[in-house]
Amino acid sequence: MKFTSMNNDNFTLEKNALGTRIQELRQKVINPINKKPISQEELGLIANVTKKTIGEIERGETNPKFETLLMISKGLNITIKELFNF
Repeated sequence: MKFTSMNNDNFTLEKNALGTRIQELRQKVINPINKKPISQEELGLIANVTKKTIGEIERGETNPKFETLLMISKGLNITIKELFNF
């Protein structure tokens, strides 16, 4: 296993993997009203963040707070452990 300096690694791969995981999970949650996957905006409302923030997380552009990730996992009806299963 190779360890890299945290100063040289912005955890880009991990942020992208987490974003992809959230996007995949969001697509599986169906809105009962319109029978479509929930949008970034809907997940943002559930997690108490903006649509822009959900988009940034899904694109791996930001480091979300732990509380935000907890709210996202609750909104997706999964555990925080499942959120990091990538």
